[in-house]
Amino acid sequence: MSQKIKIYHNPACGTSRNTLALILNTGNEPEIIEYLKTPPSKEELINLIEKSGLSVREAIRKNVEPFESQKLDQQHWTDDQLLDFMIKYPILINRPFVVTELGVKLCRPSELVLDILSAPQLNAFSKEDGEMIIDQDGNRIK
Repeated sequence: MSQKIKIYHNPACGTSRNTLALILNTGNEPEIIEYLKTPPSKEELINLIEKSGLSVREAIRKNVEPFESQKLDQQHWTDDQLLDFMIKYPILINRPFVVTELGVKLCRPSELVLDILSAPQLNAFSKEDGEMIIDQDGNRIK
């Protein structure tokens, strides 16, 4: 039985690529949303953040240009204002968010996706940096 899985993906991001590879390692083909090309609506973004149990500030990327230039670290910004910046500048949306029937997670580090995948890992898996995540028997190492 295949799972309905959705990943908000940035192919330029190693964490996002590792997360996608872990999903594919279950034999499931997720719906891949390249959120920089197709950003979520404000309602979708609010839903992702709420269901993942994060605050808006925890879901915003801090090491990217608009965060610095807009001075988004200042406490006067409301969650609603920060969400508007994330919609205007999708690079501010931290990634990858993954949605499955077991929940929603911001998968940083990428192996957090294993907490919301119901299908087992089919093969051994190492991250791009060589770190082993799944052993040859399909068991989670970390």
